[in-house]
Amino acid sequence: MADYASIQALHKSAPAFSPFVPVALLPYLAFILLGATFALAFYFSTLPKEKIPARELAVASTASLLGGFGVVAMFCTAGVYV
Repeated sequence: MADYASIQALHKSAPAFSPFVPVALLPYLAFILLGATFALAFYFSTLPKEKIPARELAVASTASLLGGFGVVAMFCTAGVYV
């Protein structure tokens, strides 16, 4: 039990968690990220087809990344901390 007691004391003495991004900014961050995702998705749909789709891959990857972070920010805004 000495190990458990020392870990419990260490846990109680640790500082509380504070996020890097303030919670008040999450709705705005989610709106910007999801807006950029929809804009890139529209841009992706207007790209001409090429043999080597490097530009399509870059646009789609960026939209996917922004959409993922935007959805997480939106969930955290709604109180679903993922």
